[in-house]
Amino acid sequence: MAIVKNKVDAVIVGAGWTGSILAKELTDQGLTVVCLERGPDRDTVPDFAYPRVVDELEGSVHRKYLQSLSQETLTIRHSTNDTAVPYRQMGSFKPGTGVGGAGSHWSGAHFRPLPEDFTARSSLEQRFGKKFIPANMTIQDFPVTYEELEESLDMFEYVCGTSGKAGNLNGKIIEGGNPFEGARKREYPLPPNPNYLGAEMFYKAAAEMGYHAYPIPASNASQPYINPYGCQMGPCNACGFCSDYGCLNYSKASPNANVWPVVRGRKNFEMRTHAQVLKVNLDADKKKATGVTYLDAQGRECEQPADIVLLCAFSYMNVHLMLLSGIGTPYDPVTKTGTIGKNYSYQNLNRVNLFFNEDVQANPFIGIGGAGATFDDLNGKQNDPTKSGFIGGGIVWARQPGSGPIRGIATPPGIPNWGSEWKAGVKKFFRHQFYFEVQGSCMSYDDAYLSLDPNYKDAFGRPMLRMTFDWHDNEIKASQYLVDKAQQMSKVLNPVAMKGDAKKDGSHYNITQYQSTHTCGGAIMGKDPKTSALNKYLQSWDVSNVFVPGANAFPQNNGYNPTGLVGGLAYWCAKAIREQYLKAPGPLVQA
Repeated sequence: MAIVKNKVDAVIVGAGWTGSILAKELTDQGLTVVCLERGPDRDTVPDFAYPRVVDELEGSVHRKYLQSLSQETLTIRHSTNDTAVPYRQMGSFKPGTGVGGAGSHWSGAHFRPLPEDFTARSSLEQRFGKKFIPANMTIQDFPVTYEELEESLDMFEYVCGTSGKAGNLNGKIIEGGNPFEGARKREYPLPPNPNYLGAEMFYKAAAEMGYHAYPIPASNASQPYINPYGCQMGPCNACGFCSDYGCLNYSKASPNANVWPVVRGRKNFEMRTHAQVLKVNLDADKKKATGVTYLDAQGRECEQPADIVLLCAFSYMNVHLMLLSGIGTPYDPVTKTGTIGKNYSYQNLNRVNLFFNEDVQANPFIGIGGAGATFDDLNGKQNDPTKSGFIGGGIVWARQPGSGPIRGIATPPGIPNWGSEWKAGVKKFFRHQFYFEVQGSCMSYDDAYLSLDPNYKDAFGRPMLRMTFDWHDNEIKASQYLVDKAQQMSKVLNPVAMKGDAKKDGSHYNITQYQSTHTCGGAIMGKDPKTSALNKYLQSWDVSNVFVPGANAFPQNNGYNPTGLVGGLAYWCAKAIREQYLKAPGPLVQA
């Protein structure tokens, strides 16, 4: 018999970026809110305090801040002809756990989408005709525009203390910023971080190639900062422990440092950790959520009644909960009907390593997670698919998040992977190397989707989530094209050695290798309930008091890191709940 808790106005599943933002916005409105987080409570002190947090073995090998795959994981296959097998060791992506979620261990790269990213299908159709898009490519326009989201994107940047340089202020192109970005109302809250040597050389190479390089927008504070909530940040000390780690210095924006300190003490808010949500409870006709069922820290089954349910977990886990709870119709790849699970996408990420003589002191152990330099000359509408051979776009960047002996040391081609020759190569090149990365968009397809696995169950007796995904020719061509451009510009710098890892023709998605944590889609937003799970306000078409903000809402993935858009959509969703839903609960968009 489940323990029934007192009813609240809203229950939030997950304490990462979207959960923290919704908690802040709804408690501001006077609502009683409970947040259920499956992992432990975490805060800068004591959890990310020096020196414990700068432990590569604990953070990058034992994965202290990541989800325990022994309890809850997913299964993966390349196609419907394959049998999916469980993801048992962290490789391709890194879902977080605990208060802060993946917002604790991210790097800090904080991009806004380009305006044309919101009109992916219609823009291509206008430029090249409807027949240009492959029949199996299921890309869709977002149901919102860049202009509608600009205020929300701006708010998230100011909450995060993002360091950057505007390239388009109210329609005026500003030197030193990104000339291709959408118009923004004001400058970034902080100026760009200082460049390391690799970024300086990136600017030189980009200029010689005719590219328009600009500082990567980074939520790693370049100066002391107080955000709109009164949360303080200290300037980044370039310790090199951003990705995989919480920030010891209050310098990297996170829910822990930038939002939760304001919410935690409120009388109308409660955080419950070690609370594993099992499902969303629905009424008899499955049109309204009545709350959620979860296991508490003692393993007892509990029910939390609520008027509003907000799924704010990691992107594909939101989809898992929707499938388990019977919210909407599961996607069927045969009939191409149903919406829950469709349009799963990921992200291209490849690297070009550059090695130099001893006179080039790159010192890669120094690092700022999101900082560096990039350009958009190959991204968005700047990419002509009739010339490049692929739909979408991508960026080339110079970023140095910090290297260490456990996280991996690159060596030039020809040096073995172990033994005395490897040691000699490490000694010779470690301080004299850096890398450029290429990150490409990932389109969505009718055979890439999420579903419930018929064979495997998790530790709680539920069917695991099954991911069906493989690289398509379009993304392989994008990888090859972008890596080739990165190698061309790298030659300008005259490295003594260079190696790239572009995808080969016919290559398959490899779950064992980290590529990015940018998993997207599965519960996408759109204009039509027949082709999307959520409306323009991240509200379920099928259960109107369920909202699902997160990267799961992306109809496909663009060339940027998703966090900036995730945060912007969370503020957009919160505004709709405050200003529209609370006044007249029900569907905010008529089907």
